[in-house]
Amino acid sequence: MANQFQLFKQKFFSSYFVTQALGAFNDSTFKQALITLITYYSAGKIALEPQIMTNVAAGLFIVPFFLFSATAGQFAEKFEKSWLIRKIKVLEIFIMILAVIGLYLDNIYFLLTILFLLGLQSTFFGPIKYSILPQHLKDEELVGGNGMVEMGTFVAILIGTIVGGALIGYNETGKIVLSVLILSVAVLGYFASSRIPHTKAVQPDLKINWNPVTQTYKTLQFTRRNRVVFLAILGISWFWFYGTIFLTQINTFAKVSLDGNAFTAILLLTVFSVGIGLGSALCEKMSGKRVELGLVPFGAIGMTWFAIDLYLANPQVGFDGSLGPWQFIETPGAIRTLIDCTFVGVFGGFYIVPLYALVQERCDREFLSRVIAGNNIINSLFMVVAAVFAAGLLTLGITIPELLLITGILNAVVAIYIFTLVPEFLMRFLIWILISTIYKVKAKGLDKIPEDGPCVIVCNHVSYVDSLIIGGYVRRPIRFVMYYKIFQIPVLSFIFKTAKAIPIAGRSENESLLNKSMYQIQEALDAGEIVCIFPEGKLTSDGEMNEFKAGIEKIIANSPVPVVPMALQGLWHSLFSRKKTNKIADRIKRIRTRVGLVASDPIPASEVTKELLHDKVSELRDGQL
Repeated sequence: MANQFQLFKQKFFSSYFVTQALGAFNDSTFKQALITLITYYSAGKIALEPQIMTNVAAGLFIVPFFLFSATAGQFAEKFEKSWLIRKIKVLEIFIMILAVIGLYLDNIYFLLTILFLLGLQSTFFGPIKYSILPQHLKDEELVGGNGMVEMGTFVAILIGTIVGGALIGYNETGKIVLSVLILSVAVLGYFASSRIPHTKAVQPDLKINWNPVTQTYKTLQFTRRNRVVFLAILGISWFWFYGTIFLTQINTFAKVSLDGNAFTAILLLTVFSVGIGLGSALCEKMSGKRVELGLVPFGAIGMTWFAIDLYLANPQVGFDGSLGPWQFIETPGAIRTLIDCTFVGVFGGFYIVPLYALVQERCDREFLSRVIAGNNIINSLFMVVAAVFAAGLLTLGITIPELLLITGILNAVVAIYIFTLVPEFLMRFLIWILISTIYKVKAKGLDKIPEDGPCVIVCNHVSYVDSLIIGGYVRRPIRFVMYYKIFQIPVLSFIFKTAKAIPIAGRSENESLLNKSMYQIQEALDAGEIVCIFPEGKLTSDGEMNEFKAGIEKIIANSPVPVVPMALQGLWHSLFSRKKTNKIADRIKRIRTRVGLVASDPIPASEVTKELLHDKVSELRDGQL
């Protein structure tokens, strides 16, 4: 796949993308129309204050996810998914007919009931939305596919938000157009779903447990089977806590803090949604088509930074909401506010896409739908808590800007907590920064590395960061065997320890460490892991390859597994090699180096010799990438 946009040539992806985007459009159109009604046009029609009622509306949409996700997850695994999607789209048509009736009656409470039903319909689509992707996409397409889905979702939300908020402001004519639109989109969504190819049921013999309490407990247990997946789900759920507060408060924030009317609120939602779509679309390019966990801390940093700056730019409250979009843009600080909203969205995209792809990649496919359902349950819990949290603070007298500030600070605290529990996120962030800023890496042949099972990678040793480059580009986790003095380098030692690298020393230096290392290598291979060895035993001092030591033959004799030859190209001229440079101009050139990483077919254990491996790696190093 040249890039993620090539996915639209697939019948599955194009049909699925349109189906879910139209559904997201209808949800957001109706929801924004209702929130706008509550915020700007509900005087005398509701008992509670508008800013409290908008949180009630958000909670009503989310409650079905908490109550029925466990059942929805079972449905997604028991039934053929394209058939199930069509049934869900039929349900959406009936719900939109009721929505049209509610708009005609102009009854806020009836419309809130419709919002609950829309949440119910989305609950049953949720587990399918993400579990269907790995059944049709290759592993290397997951990041791009998820990025496109997130982009499509938020673009649809953006358009729906604009349309819903705008049409509801045009009295009866607007309501008529809105009614025709949401019903038509529901019908179009059904026709789009009819083109989704057959997607076999993962567990057709699964017996449905209709008890929501016991099944919710069992579903949550599925999410805990893999610790990294569970913590990724917590990270996703936090994103929806954060997003719920921002999305629900933007209308009121625009009114009381920016003096903006309903159309100014739409402008803020527009730049926020465009930001998330842009961030989601950029994930594939920034991650090199891998599930790059390093983007998650990067996204979290931006989400906190720009949320805090949004408060600093607009701490005041007490306005009546009189300014239209153009009038607002002319006010001092308006551009800064729009930039903040945009980049909150952009960094939100960087944060959320890799987490969804991680769940899909590392979760057992047999239980993925139920894990996604468990994810939705936890998400919904966080979103309900967000609505209660926001309503509670606002009741206590906290202003909307102060609420956004508190949310931004909490985001930093939660992110640090998650990254402490899973240091892999921070480790990948440091690797990603290194690869993205100092090197331009072009990889070839990495598909030669077995998708599962044990193997040994052998590679030439050129710089202090060889392992970081290899680990950053190979999809599977790797246990690196490295000279113990490199293992102890400050900062890098954190990355090496987190990656469970194996420090090694020569027999004359530390025989005890050598014996321990050989045992750890065998233990890792017996566990089905990948081990990477630099058989030269030391960094090159002149750019040429040294002889391979006999240790590789001993390792393969103890654990007869395939060996994948790999070579690093161009790294001798980089910043972290032993090449000596005196001229300042040459040092500057070394900051941004073009590097090649190339691998060849695995060599069976029975054929492995140190001489053969040396020749293979040398040939790869000298070849064209």
